[in-house]
Amino acid sequence: MKIKTFYLNSTKEIIVKIVKEILVLFKVEINDANDTIFDYDELKIENIYDDVALNGVKTVLTLRKDEKLWTYTRQSFLHDDESVKAGTNRLIKLNLYHIFCEDLQAKKAPWGILHGVRPTKIVHRLMEQGLDRQGVIGRLQGDYEVQIDKANLITDIAYLQLPFLAKANDPKLISVYVGIPFCPSRCLYCSFPSSILPSSEMTRKYLQTLNYEITKIKALIEEYDFKVQSIYVGGGTPTSLNENDFDDLLSLVAKSFKGDYVEEFTVEAGRPDSLSLEKAKSIVKYGADRVSVNPQTMQDRTLSLIGRKHTSADILRAFKQVRQAGIKHVNTDLIIGLPGEDIKDAQDTINKVIDLAPDDITLHALALKKGSELKLIRDNIVLPDDETVQAMAKIMTNAIDEYGLIPYYIYRQGYMSGQLENVGYSKKGQEGIYNIQIMGERQTILGVGGAATSKITYPGKRLQTSFNAKDLYTYLNSIDKYIERRAMLLKEAYGD
Repeated sequence: MKIKTFYLNSTKEIIVKIVKEILVLFKVEINDANDTIFDYDELKIENIYDDVALNGVKTVLTLRKDEKLWTYTRQSFLHDDESVKAGTNRLIKLNLYHIFCEDLQAKKAPWGILHGVRPTKIVHRLMEQGLDRQGVIGRLQGDYEVQIDKANLITDIAYLQLPFLAKANDPKLISVYVGIPFCPSRCLYCSFPSSILPSSEMTRKYLQTLNYEITKIKALIEEYDFKVQSIYVGGGTPTSLNENDFDDLLSLVAKSFKGDYVEEFTVEAGRPDSLSLEKAKSIVKYGADRVSVNPQTMQDRTLSLIGRKHTSADILRAFKQVRQAGIKHVNTDLIIGLPGEDIKDAQDTINKVIDLAPDDITLHALALKKGSELKLIRDNIVLPDDETVQAMAKIMTNAIDEYGLIPYYIYRQGYMSGQLENVGYSKKGQEGIYNIQIMGERQTILGVGGAATSKITYPGKRLQTSFNAKDLYTYLNSIDKYIERRAMLLKEAYGD
């Protein structure tokens, strides 16, 4: 739907944001400079919610074409246990969703109006309010218009995560993230703040600075008597380092953080072209027990198109190396909806990946991320439509289910193909602790390295974040500022 002019009876940032979410969901385009033909001359949205007697929200949507008007109205009410602010925002979206789906005949979205990175948080909140499984699913469907398969999915995951999140009740139990923001090349869809592997001199300076930061973090862990539960070495691509630097890095990480309470030590080896048998042996030598080897797809033409600089044969070699080295738990990431791919490609990819016998598969729906090359060239590239992406996802999830893996963590992003989600699947009892804790946001996670984020939890589930610089030079030149900021937050949360 293309609109020439748009009017909203509010300039509040949050109202503008949530209305935009609905317009994006239903692909409503407002006054694109390239358009000369519009479906409607004007779209007007008015939300009435300040009336105390209303106890809810009344939404009026009006469309105008020449002199003809179409007006649609919806009214919804707050729950007794719902805050006015959060409830008002939800009802504005719900009213608009109903108008689009029921009056304007738009297709319903799998996730309804549910928006946000961590959908299981809503489920956990409803559970804490005393709702049972049936009650939770009823609220997801009624309050957010989440379709039944998605409601079941996040409810199942939320229940599975409970014992893991319960451990976060111990404020001294933390996790550590170590970031290596380098990659062999930049993927077409990537917006992460990673750099192409720099010169050996710049890499040396980075690792020296990282060593310094790790020393400071180790001192804070000892000062506050923290117990490290999980370690995650990610990026970027840590294995893009040469063999000596990679070995030194893992030695430092293990020496600094691997103690009696560590239950999980993960290393990203996402790019198979960056992995060697010697690097795989280093992973084992320093006690890491989980590794990610990420094909994204097993279609060579797609790998070339998206800038991966490796082939499906490299993936087979990398799997052989990690198993030969003795790594017991291997994850693979796959992306649904890559340029030029179709249902046959999805079936072929998942069959080939399952033949490798991974212990964990993470299915990502392609996201058009700001800052990615894919976002910039979107009009010049062919992507599968939403219906095709949803069919591809169904093929892959069915195959994973038959293989015997279960979903254990989930997150969503903006502008996702097929209006879908990212889901991690694992063998029962082998769920990734770090993945659950980073999404649950109940455990303090200390991040070191370029572009790393620290999340400090306070009593009452309050959370504060501290971000290291994304720019490599800023990180190197201002490291003490980031160390001091993190130390200040830890003192606020854990100091006497």
